[in-house]
Amino acid sequence: MALVVMCGQPCSGKSAAAACLAAALRTSSTDLIVRIIDESSLHLGRNDSYKDMVVEKNLRGVLRSEVDRSVSRDSIIIVDSLNNIKGYRYELWCLARASGVRYCVLFCDTEVDHCREWNDNRQEKGEPAYGSNIFEDLVRRFENPDRRNRWDSPLFELFPSRDEIVESAPVIAEAVSYLTKKVDSKTRDVKVLQPTIATQTILAITRGFSYGLIFQVRTTEANSLYEMDKATQEVVNAIVEAQSCGLGLAMNKISIGPNLPNINLQRSVGLPELRSLRRTFIKLAGQYSLSGPPPPTDADSAKRMFVDYLNREVGA
Repeated sequence: MALVVMCGQPCSGKSAAAACLAAALRTSSTDLIVRIIDESSLHLGRNDSYKDMVVEKNLRGVLRSEVDRSVSRDSIIIVDSLNNIKGYRYELWCLARASGVRYCVLFCDTEVDHCREWNDNRQEKGEPAYGSNIFEDLVRRFENPDRRNRWDSPLFELFPSRDEIVESAPVIAEAVSYLTKKVDSKTRDVKVLQPTIATQTILAITRGFSYGLIFQVRTTEANSLYEMDKATQEVVNAIVEAQSCGLGLAMNKISIGPNLPNINLQRSVGLPELRSLRRTFIKLAGQYSLSGPPPPTDADSAKRMFVDYLNREVGA
């Protein structure tokens, strides 16, 4: 149903905000399945998980794998971690897109001085806290979310050092509305990510033994894409060879085989442009197959489609 990525400096109030959001979601509907994924739920300590770049990378991998296993159209997953690297937030966004669910980022925008003070207070009380060196390193490397990036949008901002974090907070209510609002053809303020053929296939392959029939369908689509990739490359090779040999230029026609249409070029087309046209064609074919039939599984059909496309784009 949705993936929520918490984001903020260490000790910025993310866990409190995640708990409030989860409680507000459960209050809005008793049928909602809401789960928080964080370091403690995976039995990982803060200092041990961030003591150097190697273990930090391993931590992100463990969290990402757990998110990948958990995200679905039947639940709301809240990732309560630093999520401080924009590249990592992009990876989480890709997981949401592959699953075809809603996505948002909840940013706890807390001044570093307040974060440092809260971390020191936790140390004094013997509560889980970051070591001073680890804390300062994480603060220095934090990359603020930017709502202009698709993996940081929509962005809901909280200010824990200024405003109390409660279930009734306006930002929490706004996030709950976004995550639970029913979507139809007229909805414009809620975006449900749409998986591409590539992400659907990868997701199905990684979960094939759980999804059964979906695995078989997506494997067929993967074979179709392979045939299309191979067939279009053969067409490009034929055009390049014909042009290099000076064939087809007088009549502006290049034959790629019996029972297949000719390529009618209006001008000489270089390899970089051909590659660009081929990439665009495959992308368009993949997007169309999301709402229509899958790509053709035989080479000749793929070649006909690609030749028609080329004739429209650069043909006579």
